[in-house]
Amino acid sequence: MEKVPSSLDTEALRSFVAGIDAGSFALAAQRLCRSTSAVSAQLKKLEQQCGTALTIKKGRHLELTASGEILLGYARRLLTLNDEALRAVKGELLQGEIRIGMQEDFGESVMPGVLGHFSRQHSGVKITARIDRNQMLINAFTAKSLDMALIWQPPELTNDNMLIGQCPLEWIHHPDADVAGWLKRGEPLPLVAFESPCVMRSRATSCLDRAGIPWRIVFTSHSLSGIWAAVQAGLGITVRTRAGLPANLAIGTDLLPAPGSLGITVLRAENRHDEALTLLQQLMVDAAQRFTHVGRTFA
Repeated sequence: MEKVPSSLDTEALRSFVAGIDAGSFALAAQRLCRSTSAVSAQLKKLEQQCGTALTIKKGRHLELTASGEILLGYARRLLTLNDEALRAVKGELLQGEIRIGMQEDFGESVMPGVLGHFSRQHSGVKITARIDRNQMLINAFTAKSLDMALIWQPPELTNDNMLIGQCPLEWIHHPDADVAGWLKRGEPLPLVAFESPCVMRSRATSCLDRAGIPWRIVFTSHSLSGIWAAVQAGLGITVRTRAGLPANLAIGTDLLPAPGSLGITVLRAENRHDEALTLLQQLMVDAAQRFTHVGRTFA
């Protein structure tokens, strides 16, 4: 008789996810109204069920192993399906309306995967979506015409912000771009960017200024597709993340100063506490975290 595969413990998965989201399993224990030892025991149980370590101790912190990173995505999906099944059986299917906005970089990847799945699973929730530039989304959120927005981190965080993580910025250019030649000849570096104000444009120009490298804006665009088209045409170089990056463009150069990273933030209306918005927010956070650094540590 074939052995029946073991099943993952749902409550252990919930403790695991809560610990990762809280950044501390001790803090997760408080939120789950359990003792720290109980949460630790559930983590060990989960590791026994998986037959592998999910976290590894690094100094005073715990870091996810490769297996832990894999399980995290499955755990979120299993818990979402579990909770959805309970709501359906109890006749508590989600209802309402959500007005959501997202920065153009995330639209192509987050929109079909997250909003499409959410709409199919929760047909009782009406979603109105908008893709726009950072400042326009911030203005719309401030004017209360959006319930939630996924944006690049604004210069100063407010209490409405939730920082998801840091996304590496890259110098992106055509493979044949003569960056070394421009610098050797002392020519201003040709930049492709959004019209000002733009956080990535500001990051590019400020780091070049600090390095004493001259620059000039050779192309501006209202849309991300325009930015990619100009760089693909070899008109200049730009600073962006890898989100939506065309496959035929080159990434990075040691000849230019590192542009650092940029935070991804969720804005959420303070007066909205319904379950539909909370669930959609979590799905968006999960999707956006694919763009952030994977090396996270937890107390």
